Parts: sequence; structure tokens; C-alpha cells
Amino acid sequence: MVHRVSAEIGGLEFAIEMGKIAKQADGAAYVSYGDTVVLVAATASKQAKEGQDFFPLTVDYREANYAAGKIPGGFFKREGKMTEKETLTSRLIDRPLRPLFPEGYSNETQIVAMVLSHDKDNDPDIMSITGASAAAYCSPIPFYNPIGAVRIGYMNDEFVVNPPISKLKESSLNLTVVGTKDAIVMVEATANEVSEAMMVDALDFAHGIIQKLIELQQEMYAQVQPVKKEVVKPELDAAEVERIEKEYSRKISDALHIKEKLASYQQLDVIENEIIEAIPEEETERRSQAGKIFHTVMENIFRNETLQDKKRPDGRQFNEIRPISAEVSLLPRTHGSALFTRGETQALVTATLGTADDEQRMDTLEGESFKRFILHYNFPPFSVGEVKFMRGPGRREIGHGALAERSILPVMPTEDENFPYTVRVVSDIMESNGSSSMATVCGGILALMDAGVPIKAPVAGVAMGLVKEGDNYAILTDIAGAEDHYGDMDFKVAGTEKGITGLQMDIKIGGIDKKIMAEALEQAREGRLFILKKMTECLEAARPEISEYAPRIITITIPKDKIGGVIGPGGKIIRGIIEQTGVKIDIDDDGKVNIASTDTDSAQSAIRMIEDLIMEAEVGKTYLGTVTRLVDFGAFVEIFPGTEGLLHISEVADFRVQDINSELKLGDQIPVKVLSIEPPNKIRLSRKAVLREQAGLPPEEPSPRPPRRDRTDRNRSGYRRDDRSRSRPRGDRGSNPRGRY
Repeated sequence: MVHRVSAEIGGLEFAIEMGKIAKQADGAAYVSYGDTVVLVAATASKQAKEGQDFFPLTVDYREANYAAGKIPGGFFKREGKMTEKETLTSRLIDRPLRPLFPEGYSNETQIVAMVLSHDKDNDPDIMSITGASAAAYCSPIPFYNPIGAVRIGYMNDEFVVNPPISKLKESSLNLTVVGTKDAIVMVEATANEVSEAMMVDALDFAHGIIQKLIELQQEMYAQVQPVKKEVVKPELDAAEVERIEKEYSRKISDALHIKEKLASYQQLDVIENEIIEAIPEEETERRSQAGKIFHTVMENIFRNETLQDKKRPDGRQFNEIRPISAEVSLLPRTHGSALFTRGETQALVTATLGTADDEQRMDTLEGESFKRFILHYNFPPFSVGEVKFMRGPGRREIGHGALAERSILPVMPTEDENFPYTVRVVSDIMESNGSSSMATVCGGILALMDAGVPIKAPVAGVAMGLVKEGDNYAILTDIAGAEDHYGDMDFKVAGTEKGITGLQMDIKIGGIDKKIMAEALEQAREGRLFILKKMTECLEAARPEISEYAPRIITITIPKDKIGGVIGPGGKIIRGIIEQTGVKIDIDDDGKVNIASTDTDSAQSAIRMIEDLIMEAEVGKTYLGTVTRLVDFGAFVEIFPGTEGLLHISEVADFRVQDINSELKLGDQIPVKVLSIEPPNKIRLSRKAVLREQAGLPPEEPSPRPPRRDRTDRNRSGYRRDDRSRSRPRGDRGSNPRGRY
């Protein structure tokens, strides 16, 4: 049986349909919004693997090219590995869903979102989050708390629900909010320095829309009436918990308060092994529970000390930031470099300037686009003292890099601001104990300023945490690894002195309300301003000149109708200039030409060559030309590359010239004056006029031309063309049939 529910969201119908497609999945939601359609299927294995004590959730979001009427590029003509957009959207779906599955549920679960139709205005990523919730909620899978997702923009002094993709560039805010009926569970945003108060208002506005999406799913649930799988929450032996708390709480607390991360972790491992080894080997059940009890006790100690004793593991105040140090220009041949250290988190960040050839080409369902600012984040295993295989970037690395990129992008100079460079920032995490993505933001800004990139304002980032039990809560600034792991929120905020540029929040509990959100944002603002001050102590502003090793890009503009002449047939002319000068040249359709070179003389030489190609002859102006062809009636002279004029034999000298070869030879360079330019581009030249000027003689008066014979009314025989009765007979056409043709 097919079930369908719908509601008006942002001026369009948001519809969910179930029971028609993918009926063998546990739950499948066919979601449509405008002409964009996404199918989201949720499936779970029937039994959990024996001994498995974690929740194996996999989320895969895929965009089919046919959805936008496109055929994939490349040799194989089929979709390949996940694109960056698909990876980020998979994370976007996973992050709010995962914490809402019940504790103790460990069946392998997969959610697959497939974009089936894309109208290029309504982004399927937001639809997929709500669709994933509907598919899991209206299925036997034990997912009891549905979520909804909405995108909020800000244009013309008002919030806009799910703004079209084409309009997002005009918006000062691109905010994704996910929530349950009662609270917000995930936030992701890029903003043009918006205030904390405006962000809180946007979140509150978004939650009102989300509740409509929750009601839709509840309506669908009532129609489908799924029979949910029961989950038994694992219970720990209360007596064993009490024993371990009594015997080891002091040791665990002391280990948690060791400030050095590795030393703290090492001591905690010693305590855990001690607890397990104290249990006889034959008591396997007690041994298997001992590790879980140890981590439960450790979490309880952390949370109690934070909420009751108002004490953090490293002894800091709730709003205190770890010691910060920063250094720039430490790598001699990079265009810009910075080493940013906050506590035990350290990022080595470089900035590289390139040309338009280095732009990243993005081929998405919305069409082809180009990225001029690229940020890549790397997390080598040694940064946390581990040994692992180093392969391509994982989902976490792609996600952290995207967050840092979004946070810096609003302050990057644009091409319209006379900054034609492509910029790549690379962050290599050298050490990690919490918030390496925000260290990337801080180090990235310093590296950009060190490279001489004229950013609009410095940006700093800070990670906030939350510990909450009932109405009692603590907001923590600059969280370390343990606070992130055992806390209830990971809230990253980046921005300038004026406002927020990037934001990402993940909640591990049911959600947080407006009051806590406002407090967290204000505390983050104070922390951000403190970090910005430390950064400006290292480097106050962008260097006045770009690095000596970066290419100098000089921009000139040529007429559009001259572009073909500069490029030449098959690119022959432009390639010749590049080969001769060693520069890079990019020509836009609007006539803008960027010449890039580390050698200023080479760039100027290329500019002169281009200017020669686009020069236009001027009547009355004298040029030093080269004889390129000799004919009986004169010579053709090239006055500048690609432009020739006719030097008639009567204009060669101040006397009668019988033979052109007696006066000129191929390759001769002679001064000539432009007498006239006749359409389309016939140029008449004179050497005689130049010679007379050099001799101090007055210009020769042009001899009057005889009046042209009026051939309009009469033919050569003197008869009028339209007087056929007086024209000469042309023979008997009747006797010559071929005359008809």
C-alpha cells in the first residue's frame, strides 16, 4: 500500500511517499521538493554480531548524473568513487542520526540516499537528512525520535527557508539546522560575519520549520504503523560498579588530571589493566565487563567533577583557553607558512599562490564550477602517537578541511578585487588533543597573511563543549580530547572581531535549547577575541607584498574582437609568446588577460607582445614597418604584428618610380605614414609623406580625382539601363534553347 504525506515548506510542497519503491528495504522514503527527488532506504541486519559492543552505522549518499540529465565524463562513463560533495553529505546525514539510536542496539545498519532527480535549485542534501529519518522511523529499526533538516538564508533583511542554490551567493548566511521536536541536534553554517544574536534568531526560526517536518513523519508513522524491534539496554553489574568506584576512583581522578595527554592516557591504561588482571581468568563474564565498567566510572568521575566541583581535568577555568604560540615564515621556500600551537594541538599550515590554471574544476549536478580557494586537511597517525596505514583522506579529514575552508572563505579577496590568484592552503596536524580543525583556521589565516594575501580580516576558531545533567550544565571553552569524548556537545565557532564566519555543532544528547545556545555563542565570542589577539601579536596584518617565490600576476584588458588574434589559429600565437617568455597567460571571454611570472621582465615582454598584436592603425600616424611583399603596383608593409598596409608605387618616393624593386627589398624596414583606413580594414600607406616631412617640405596636395562615371542610369553604350526598347538585340532566344539557362 502506498502512503503519502506533504506540507508546504518555504513556498514549495515537501512530500514523503512510502510503499511504492524499494519495498524490500526495512524502510524507504521517496522524498520530493520542487523537481528534486531523493530515495532514502534504511536496512538493518536481523542479528547483531556476537560480541559486538558498538553500533555499526553506515551512511552513503550518492548523486546519479542522470538526475540532472547528464552523462558522466571519463572513459568508463559511469559514476565512480564518492565526490567530496557526496562524502560531506554522507557525514551530514550520519552526525545527527547516530546519537539518537538507543544504547545497546548493535545490529549493522545502512542508510543509502540516492538522488534521482535534480532541478538545480533545491539541494538534495537537506532533503536526504529528513528522508533518512523518515525511512528509519517508519520501519522496524529501533529509531524512535525523528529529526528534520532545513537550510536558512538571509536576504533582504529577512530569513529565507531553503533558498535556491542560485540565490545562496546573495545570502549573508548559509545555515543548516537539524533538530528533533524539542531541541536542535546539529548545526552547520557559513556566514559573512553575522552576529551571535542574529545566529540565535536564525536557529530559533529554523526550529519552527523543523517541527512541521517532524509532524509529517509522525503522520506517516501513523499510516505505516511499523512494528519496532525491541532493544534491551545492557546493564552492568551494580555491585561490580560500586566496587571499582570505591577502589579506583581516586586513581582514575588523579590520572585524568595529568596535564600531558599521553602520560594521562598511559596511566589510565595501567589502571584499566590492573582492574582486569585482578579478576580470575576463569571469570570471563566479569573480565569482559570490567573494561566497560572502567570507562563508565571514568566518565562519571569526569562529569561529576565538572558539574559538582566545577573543575576541568587540566585545572582550567570553564572559559580559559590553553597556552597559545604562533610562528610564521618558518619554511623558507613556501609562499606562506605558519605553526600554530594551542595546548597539545599543533597545526603546520602552508599557503600557495597559483594562477587560473590551478583552479579546481567542479563537475556537479548543478553544473560546472571552479574553486579559487582550496583548503586541505591532513591528519597523520603520528599526531596522536599511533601507527596506521597512510592512504587517501578519510571522511573525517575531508569534513574538517571543509569546515576550515568555509570559515576562511568569507574573508578571502575576490578576483573582482584585483586578486586573480588561485590559493591553496594545506594543514598538516603535527599534534592533536582537541580541536585541530580550529587550529587549522588560525594557522591558515597566519599562513595566508604571511604569503601576502590581502584577507579582509583575521579569523580565529575555538571549540566549545557542554556537560549537562538535568538543569545543571557547564559550557567549556577550548575543549581537549577527553572533554570532547565524554562531554555532550562539540561546538566549533570561527569568526572575525565583527562576527561569525563558520559554525559546526554536534550534540550527543537529545538536543539543546535557545538559552544554552546563546550562552555558548557568547562564551565562544570571548574566546575567539582572545585567540585573535594572540594571532595579531605574531603577525598584525597581511604582508604588503606577496612572497618573492610566488608568481606575479599582471592583468590587462584587450578588446573582445582581438582575442582570436592574440590566441591565433589553434593557439599558435599565444603558445609562441609563452615559449619565448616563459610566462603563464590566461585569457577570459570578457577580454581580461592575466600574465603570471616570477620574473617581472618576462611578464613585461609578454605584455608588449600582446599589445603589439592588438594595436590598431591610426590615420596620420607614422610607423616603422617591414616590407613583407612586393608587387607590380607597390609593396605590402607590416606596420605591427598581424597588420599590413598597401604602399602604392606612387607613394614610395618623391619622384616617379618605374620599378618597385629598384627602391625596396623584402625585409626592408621603412617609415610609413597611414593615409587612410577603408572598410573592412584596408590601410593605405605613404613613404613619400614621411620623406617630405623629414626634408621640411609641405605635405603634397592630393591631385583631384576625375569624376566617377555614373553607371547607375546608363550602360557602356550610352543607353539607359531601364530603357529596354533601345538596347541592342541579343539574338533570337527562341532559336537557342540554351539561352534560357
